[in-house]
Amino acid sequence: MTAKTWGLLLILGLIWGGSFFFARIAVQHVPPFTLVFLRLSLAALALHIYLRGGFGLYGALRSRWREFLVMGLINNALPHTLIFFGQTEIGAGLAAILNATTPIFTVLIANKLTTDEKLSSTKLAGCLLGLAGTAVLIGPSALLQHSVPLWALMLPVLAAVSYGLASTYGKRFKALPAPVTATGQLTASTLIMLPVALLADHPWTLSLPPMTSILAILALALISTAFGYILFFRIMALAGATNASLVTLLVPPSALLLGILFLGERLEVTDLAGMTLIGAGLVVLDGRLLHLRRAGA
Repeated sequence: MTAKTWGLLLILGLIWGGSFFFARIAVQHVPPFTLVFLRLSLAALALHIYLRGGFGLYGALRSRWREFLVMGLINNALPHTLIFFGQTEIGAGLAAILNATTPIFTVLIANKLTTDEKLSSTKLAGCLLGLAGTAVLIGPSALLQHSVPLWALMLPVLAAVSYGLASTYGKRFKALPAPVTATGQLTASTLIMLPVALLADHPWTLSLPPMTSILAILALALISTAFGYILFFRIMALAGATNASLVTLLVPPSALLLGILFLGERLEVTDLAGMTLIGAGLVVLDGRLLHLRRAGA
């Protein structure tokens, strides 16, 4: 990892942390189904313009449209919808922390559905730490009636499970150029969300949101989604998928910082404890610190 790659990784962490921040602003004025559709459709359009049919995009769309529909559902349409509905009640920082459990569920799902990614003792320890952190975050709402609604806390976690399924399913796209996979799944998820938004929200009856929400939607689609994908694939090309996955550790702090600075959010002691446990679980799952410690010994 060069200084340039670390810089790109930090920028991506801020951009993807910003997605929770932008969503929290927009969802106050735009229904979640419509917001998901706008995010996906604008991002898909931007990537189509960026690629201009390159990398065999249109041929891949024609031949693998069924796979793109599945990937678009479990990696975009469903998790985005769950997170946005959750963010009608919870802040950007807490939503990002709960969704940071994605690698934990990815490991658990891969252990069940694949033959080459089984649980090791290190992975099991990381998963247990992460699940303990999730329990700490959700526990108070399950016990105290005046706390945040339990369903709002559960939705980002369910989104993490959906992302975990997508990580396993996404292996079948290895032969495709990464920008084609991104554009294909965003195109498919746009088609999925169009009838949902039309039937559920009747968007033609909605009043025009304030300029802050319009700008948040544009940033969510063009910066956090379209540009975020391009930047992620650039990091993968420079440093590999494992190093690129370190962005998972950077998203919650950036979302938390933006929420505190601009939205007046604050976390309780239990929230910080849960974030610490989840972060520790992700570090253990990553395994690099453990390897460095063994090498030093």
